[in-house]
Amino acid sequence: MGQPEQRAEGAGPFVTRRTWRRPGGDTVVWESRTARRRGTVTVRPPGAAPGRQAPADAVSVGRLRRLNAIAATAFVIGGALFAAGAGAAQFGSGDALKSASIYFAGGLFFNTGGYVSLLQVINAPVHTEGRLSTLRWRWWSYEPMRVDWLSAFVLFAGTLVFGLNLIDSFLRGLSVQQINRLIWVPDVVGCVLFLVSGHLGFTEICHRGRLCAHPRGLGWWIVAVNQLGSVLFMISALAAFTRPATGSLVNADIANWGTLTGALCFSVGGLLQLCERP
Repeated sequence: MGQPEQRAEGAGPFVTRRTWRRPGGDTVVWESRTARRRGTVTVRPPGAAPGRQAPADAVSVGRLRRLNAIAATAFVIGGALFAAGAGAAQFGSGDALKSASIYFAGGLFFNTGGYVSLLQVINAPVHTEGRLSTLRWRWWSYEPMRVDWLSAFVLFAGTLVFGLNLIDSFLRGLSVQQINRLIWVPDVVGCVLFLVSGHLGFTEICHRGRLCAHPRGLGWWIVAVNQLGSVLFMISALAAFTRPATGSLVNADIANWGTLTGALCFSVGGLLQLCERP
């Protein structure tokens, strides 16, 4: 028997979809997000017959379900806590320590969701000529030529940078320059990393370097809602810059509302992610 024909698609160095045409006439389609989130490839028989989803083995499916549940739940709780912290800042007594404590708790859940998202990528079933195979469990890998790994890694890095911002927010007696350097700069850097991760997520789904619209796809909605949250976080961060001349924020209301609405987007994204499982 001859070797199957292959066609690869993606953006730049990243391959996000592979198609195999087997000697028997059937076609197998592997897509990066579908394989790592749902643990399936699509098999289409010759002719116009509809394709079927061929799942990975039970070990991989079990892993994906557990990791997805943990990551999604962490983002739901983390987003809810960030929204509560912003609500306390906007409508509460003005106790900065209370808001900082709520944000810090939410940040721990974001850290968890970010790392477990990376574990989902690292331990996803691998494809070999249209078949999914399970590898041994790993806690870490370095695979920057995979767009899913790069997106998850940048997301996790963003949650860690936010952690620096949240820890520094407990410091008291800081000058305006110290506030901007220790709290504001990590906030902006974290937002940039979130936005980059979201763009890479669109690259994975769209199989190209520019945005696309797939409103019938659950994965597209998850990426889109999270990216909206990242945009709102960035708006909030820019509004939270402390003016050296006055010692006040550019706009405290925009900063609080941007955080609140952006955090709710991440919670909604987590709820949607609970449905994107094997």
